[in-house]
Amino acid sequence: MLVGQELVDTAVEATAESASVDFKERFNPQSSKDWCEIVKDIVAMANSGGGCLVFGVRDDGALSAWNPEPILMLDPATLTDKVQRYTGRQFANFEIVKRNRVGGLIAMLVVGEVRVPIVFSKPGTYSVEGGRQNTAFAQGTVYFRHGAKSEPGSTDDLSEVLERRLKEERNHLLANVRKVFQAPPGHGVVLVGDDEMINDEVVGSQIRLTNDPKAPAFRPTTPDITYPFRQKEVVEEVNRRLVGQCEIKAFDILCVRRIHRVDETKPGFFEKRKYSSPQYSQRFVDRLIEQYSEDSDFFENARSGYSATSSSVRTGAISRGGQSGSGETPDL
Repeated sequence: MLVGQELVDTAVEATAESASVDFKERFNPQSSKDWCEIVKDIVAMANSGGGCLVFGVRDDGALSAWNPEPILMLDPATLTDKVQRYTGRQFANFEIVKRNRVGGLIAMLVVGEVRVPIVFSKPGTYSVEGGRQNTAFAQGTVYFRHGAKSEPGSTDDLSEVLERRLKEERNHLLANVRKVFQAPPGHGVVLVGDDEMINDEVVGSQIRLTNDPKAPAFRPTTPDITYPFRQKEVVEEVNRRLVGQCEIKAFDILCVRRIHRVDETKPGFFEKRKYSSPQYSQRFVDRLIEQYSEDSDFFENARSGYSATSSSVRTGAISRGGQSGSGETPDL
């Protein structure tokens, strides 16, 4: 499966649609039909391992006369809200990028994969001429990419999802086994008891295999204890503790993660799960409360910063969450 820059480069050069590339001749932000079709393709691509929607290109691979600015100027939060409206899930694993294709400018929506397939919780209906209603997708359906089409999933599709997860787990396991066998001569692996654990303040720190009997041993705590909060529960806990002062939404957590690079630089705050949505620690919740107590504009500044980085994406650069114009990374 193509990912990252390889996917973007392939989509720019593509002359035909495929499982990971879909052409869109135009897009009207005011059209319910266009939104339903885009949401359907986003979900299908995310369920299938990722893909790219290319705007401003006809089905035959030729550029259309449409100006892609409506996509380039689209607020990522709007797209996240549209997906949530039909799925009940906050999906933000995407980026909007601008590229040059032979003959003119195109906009691309690069979609990442999800661990657990997204199911539509509401039907995607829109009005057509004559007062009739068309349905892009039905409630309770799971869509995948079948060649160049986004269609309801089958048993084979679900089997492929499971196989991708198993392959990922096998690779992860083999990588860890390889590290053990590649340990330098004179070093060893030691099993430690349940009462020997790492101090909570250094969770995520690097360790070194050693045969020194005086070296401290540790065991990781259970992930569900170390990171007990899902995103929804983080929002509920923060709002409970700041009642009467501030009320945040799930999008605010996304903004804080991107602007302060929580995923990359704060291992004690956040854990990306293999088969479910990310989870957060009590330290992360406490730190959000502390930041708001020190600066009542903390969440507003995060939203503004995220909008600014999104604007840089619209002008041609793939956003790197948390990077300011000066190249400095704010600390959380």
